[in-house]
Amino acid sequence: MTQSQILQPIVVLLIWTMIMWAWMYATRIPAMSKRNVDIQRLVNDPDDSLDRQLPVQVQWKAHNYNHLHEQPTVFYAVALLLAFIGQGDGMNALLAWIYVGLRVIHSIVQVTANKVMVRFILFAISSIVLIALIVHAAIAVF
Repeated sequence: MTQSQILQPIVVLLIWTMIMWAWMYATRIPAMSKRNVDIQRLVNDPDDSLDRQLPVQVQWKAHNYNHLHEQPTVFYAVALLLAFIGQGDGMNALLAWIYVGLRVIHSIVQVTANKVMVRFILFAISSIVLIALIVHAAIAVF
């Protein structure tokens, strides 16, 4: 069995993604009921969307949930690679924790105040951390 410190931040980000999933539905389903959203109409009308029918604050949760399935997929790949090759401890584990912390903070900002410049800065910093992990993986495998 592989024991690597980098597996812990992977699990935390997975858990956080499911927390955002629950938060999204806890706000979205009541909002859809309140607005009597016809879900079949959404399927049949390409110009209609929940973004047009629900309050923006409700949709922020859905947008963030989607974001957690974009760049973090690269994080999962590089973190698992580092664990697999025995490079998932020390600095790489620390960088992984920093990445996950920044993504959680990014989520909280997006689903509450949704300050775009704050989100951008958090995203940019987390991207730099992710690049560092990718560089470490590249050095290790080449």
